[in-house]
Amino acid sequence: MAQISQLKGVTASLVAKMLTIAALGPLASASAPLPSASAPLPSAAAEAVTPPADPKPQPDLSGRERTGVASFYADRFAGRKMADGNKMNPQGDNAASRTLPLGTVAKVTNLATRKSAVVTIQDRGPYVHGRIVDLSPSTARKIGITPRTGIAKVRVTPIVVPLPNGRIKLARAAPNPQPRR
Repeated sequence: MAQISQLKGVTASLVAKMLTIAALGPLASASAPLPSASAPLPSAAAEAVTPPADPKPQPDLSGRERTGVASFYADRFAGRKMADGNKMNPQGDNAASRTLPLGTVAKVTNLATRKSAVVTIQDRGPYVHGRIVDLSPSTARKIGITPRTGIAKVRVTPIVVPLPNGRIKLARAAPNPQPRR
């Protein structure tokens, strides 16, 4: 504390606010008012009960299969930049996922039609509750999602998952390069 008090031009209330921000950690936000210097800091129990407003999903590196609702990109997104820097190609095999790492190759199967397609995760989304993947219009048609239906229940099975260290993880759906004897 002696080091903080030796800072020139720093008022006691500013020091108290900086300590409050440090104590709150990720729960502090620029828009939330800070407690006054005399107010007690929130307890750990209060922090545990109050989750952040919209938690950012963490990348899922497990390679596990997931089931949920798929939709497809609207026409207005054609040619727009995706999260990986490429332009969205409505005729490509691109897809968006909130949790799968960019570059993941996955098999998407429409559970109603049993049709499948292999996609590469190149974008973030969908941002509609309950949806797990957005597909290019071409891929959506391949597996039986039409503009009239708009959505379908699908199974997303990762094949190759890129890891943060630059390596890749072969998931359960990856083809076995060596036949068993």
